Amino acid sequence: MTAEDLLAGLDPDQRTAAETLLGPVCLLAGAGTGKTRAITHRIAYGVASGVYPPSRVMALTFTSRAAGELRSRLRTLGAAGVQARTFHAAALSQLSYFWPQIVGGTLPRVLDSKARLLAQAAEATGVKVDTAALRDIAAEIEWRKVSGLSLDQYATAAHDRLLPPSLDADRVTAVARAYEDLKDARRQLDFEDVLLATIGMIEEEPRVAQHVREQYRFFVVDEYQDVSPLQQQLLAAWLGDRRDVCVVGDASQTIYSFAGARADYLLDFGARYADARVVRLERNYRSVPGVIAAANRLMRDRPGALTLLAAAAHPAPGDAPAVELTDYPTEPAEARSIADDIAARIAAGERPRDIAVLYRINSQSAVFEAALAERGITYAVRGSERFFERREVKEGMMMLRAAALTLSTEPLFKTVSDVLRSLGWSQQAPETRGAVRDRWESLDTLMGLAEEAPAGTTLAQFVEDLAERQAAQHEPTVEAVTLATLHSAKGLEWERVYLAGLSEGYLPILYAKTPETVEEERRLLYVGITRARSALQLSWAAQGPHRSTPRAPSRFLEELGTSIRDPAARVSA
Repeated sequence: MTAEDLLAGLDPDQRTAAETLLGPVCLLAGAGTGKTRAITHRIAYGVASGVYPPSRVMALTFTSRAAGELRSRLRTLGAAGVQARTFHAAALSQLSYFWPQIVGGTLPRVLDSKARLLAQAAEATGVKVDTAALRDIAAEIEWRKVSGLSLDQYATAAHDRLLPPSLDADRVTAVARAYEDLKDARRQLDFEDVLLATIGMIEEEPRVAQHVREQYRFFVVDEYQDVSPLQQQLLAAWLGDRRDVCVVGDASQTIYSFAGARADYLLDFGARYADARVVRLERNYRSVPGVIAAANRLMRDRPGALTLLAAAAHPAPGDAPAVELTDYPTEPAEARSIADDIAARIAAGERPRDIAVLYRINSQSAVFEAALAERGITYAVRGSERFFERREVKEGMMMLRAAALTLSTEPLFKTVSDVLRSLGWSQQAPETRGAVRDRWESLDTLMGLAEEAPAGTTLAQFVEDLAERQAAQHEPTVEAVTLATLHSAKGLEWERVYLAGLSEGYLPILYAKTPETVEEERRLLYVGITRARSALQLSWAAQGPHRSTPRAPSRFLEELGTSIRDPAARVSA
């Protein structure tokens, strides 16, 4: 394949990006605009034209899956020698090489998980925590490090953080200090330490800096809106005073701010490099015009938002509008209706793999898992454990099974409520994100199933019903409907997407209280909308998981306005 052949199939903007090989380049690439195609062809064109020695190019991304996709495409395009890695993988490779030379001895062991060491740190400081709280403390440690904060700085910042109800800033900081002490004493590193140590070696050891900068001259950073201060510092260390860096991103898809990601680096790229070439990719090749119009309306006038232009020629299936909105009386009714519609679509010839149901939080999957299983529809839950495989759900079922042996005459609601309260459930949701919230949501879903049970259901019958639901979850095959949270759906696409649970409390999520966090929820919805190629069905339920918790439609639905609420596009509940 010649250099010119590599440019032949690109649109004018993609071609401009591919031909701009030197100096600072910023590709503002909207959803479905072919950004991966643009950057892989850019790299391959640079190699084929002789500008890039393959071994001196580093393509960086954030997940192993994305890195593997880049490597596969580059091999196909004749650029097999280019390195495509995550930030962590690239840093670990360099640290493993230089540590024996600079520090001496072998590289300290890199922890697979912080959990065990954190548990010991909590015990040493007298802080009582469960597994979920430990996961949340681990997330705080990661946020502190990627944000570039010292422990003392974090101790101050933590007072404004959303922490689990059982913890406060002082206790989290105390456990974090003890964790660092234990880790150092045992000569261990965590993943954030790998980046920090790599930065330190490059900045403090001239021969390391010289070696690294001679090895890699040209950098491409995908999903640049997700870069953290720590990753940006590492990129700057790799670059030194060189300027051959191409960054690619979409500010409208910044959905990891809670983990330290900052779109500012993308949006301010032109200010940092006054001579930067900024190329906008706005032709959307994925979605039909109706889906694109909804996405544009949602993000109109938002900072850094691109206006997508419809480039796809394929029509919406049948005579149905591309985007539909449905309201339901209850969440189970919503799930049953969606499952019925999916069954009808499959019977009409649509492939299960081309269909996805997306939602905000993991526990929302349970009602869809049940509805699909009842109809014999194979499904795959992406990005999380199946509902009945979650630890807290197994614990709850085990304790309910034990309670059923007592032959209690109390009402089902009270017995289940008492059991779940012993596991940490309460009627009020914790106003925090993270593992503690996820655990509560799972237990709350079990509580909801008890409330939905027919009148007169005994505890033994309820436990038997739960076991039947669990048994119905056979392992999915390739031909499966996808169930996924909005976060885990990023980077994927399907012909038909059901965006469910679009009510206040879910989207935006209950704990999104500030304008900044609400805007992040908006971007999550944008990600969900732009996953759909041909058809998008939005829905919400007026009744939450309990009869006492009525819901309102998400404020974002009102903002979408007539582009969705047109009577012709409305599906009857």
